[in-house]
Amino acid sequence: MRLTVLDRGHRLPARMFFGFTELVSRVPMSDVPKTLLYRPDFFGAVFLDLSAKAMRGPSFWTAGEREYIAMRTAERLQCPYCAVTHTELVQLAGDPTPLRPELTAALAFLEDLTPPAIPHDAAVDALNVSLIWQVVNRLANAFKFELRPGQLESGTRSLHRFGYRFPGFLTGKGVGTPEELRKAVLEAPARTSPELRQAAAAGDAWGSYAATVRNASYRITDEDIAQLDHTEDEIFEVTVAAAVGAALDHYESGLEVLGG
Repeated sequence: MRLTVLDRGHRLPARMFFGFTELVSRVPMSDVPKTLLYRPDFFGAVFLDLSAKAMRGPSFWTAGEREYIAMRTAERLQCPYCAVTHTELVQLAGDPTPLRPELTAALAFLEDLTPPAIPHDAAVDALNVSLIWQVVNRLANAFKFELRPGQLESGTRSLHRFGYRFPGFLTGKGVGTPEELRKAVLEAPARTSPELRQAAAAGDAWGSYAATVRNASYRITDEDIAQLDHTEDEIFEVTVAAAVGAALDHYESGLEVLGG
């Protein structure tokens, strides 16, 4: 279900940025920046910094290989929006097919979390990419992200060109690490209590809702969200918390397999 606040609830700097971008590109702003730039102090600032580091910072993997990992993550989590987007980004960043053996091993590691025959740093870099898109895939499914005419080409070109970075005046300062993401989303003051968000991260909030976001976000329907007797900001926070919790669990399980 599309939340009204993710379309029209942004602060003035974000609204001005969206308006200018839409005027220049003649394409409506896509759902990913709308979501990440809504209340960036809660989620987006840390998450965007983490995304830029994972997707375009120094890495064992090329940009094209990282986009390929993102594409495969979207396919595994059944997120059509992200699968299509990253298929396009693979072409922009450099199609890595035929895959080198290290990437094949990394993809298997991310799927079953068995020890991979690749360097430790390479496996950690792959986990960082997976962490980002495990969050976004679940949000895209739950909030029904849609690709409108022109958005695929315009949005992917912008992401690739600017290396997943947004102007600092939109996000404020955010230190992008998995631990800071945990603190921002699950522990810092927000509209909902830390206890509720931590329960959502574990899949134990609002009946089966948080668990479904974690385990089968593609099954979330408009009716599921419409039946929640909560404000849109509360729904936003609990959904983000569930998505982040699932992604961090996978990330930390991977680190344990690698020996920390």
